[in-house]
Amino acid sequence: MKSILAYFDDELVNTFEKEGIIKNVPKDTELIRDGQYINSIPIVLRGMVKVFTKYNEKEFLLYYIQPTESCVLSFIVSKKNEPSTFFAKTEEDSEILLLPSVKVQEWIKKYPQFNAMFFNLFNERYFDLIDTLNHVLFDHLDARLYLYLKEKMDIHNTTIITTSHKDIANEMGTSREVITRVLKKLEAESKIMQTSKGIQLF
Repeated sequence: MKSILAYFDDELVNTFEKEGIIKNVPKDTELIRDGQYINSIPIVLRGMVKVFTKYNEKEFLLYYIQPTESCVLSFIVSKKNEPSTFFAKTEEDSEILLLPSVKVQEWIKKYPQFNAMFFNLFNERYFDLIDTLNHVLFDHLDARLYLYLKEKMDIHNTTIITTSHKDIANEMGTSREVITRVLKKLEAESKIMQTSKGIQLF
């Protein structure tokens, strides 16, 4: 853990090891349910987690939690002692450090570096959400979909995206049929290529 969380001093990491629980979580496992009270704040050590919100039975991807990052919304909701208005699940097999939320509130006061991590993540998520909102409001779906695919490719450091049409639709808050139609449009414009292995961008 010390090598992964190297930007924290040894005292804080030792505290994590003493008070926290490390879990190996398979891909596509729900970590946080919509309406759940948050008792533990996750820090991703390996793998990746995605955070969604839901409206009128449609899901919408908010952001990814990558290694060494935590979930800002979990932190905020636990501090207010309110049920979550979001849910989270693993994007791939992941190793998650779960920290008791009560202790986290103490540690951000005691350890400035821990407080700085949440402050920086809050800023990043805020601007990510503003950027997403701008795309939703002002971009056509084909442009949004292409950017979504590019982000997924960059995050996973791959040239082939193996996500299903249904999963893409869920993360973008639309239907599978719409995604299939827009993917065909992008393919006709030579922006992507769909093969048995997945989707490739040009």
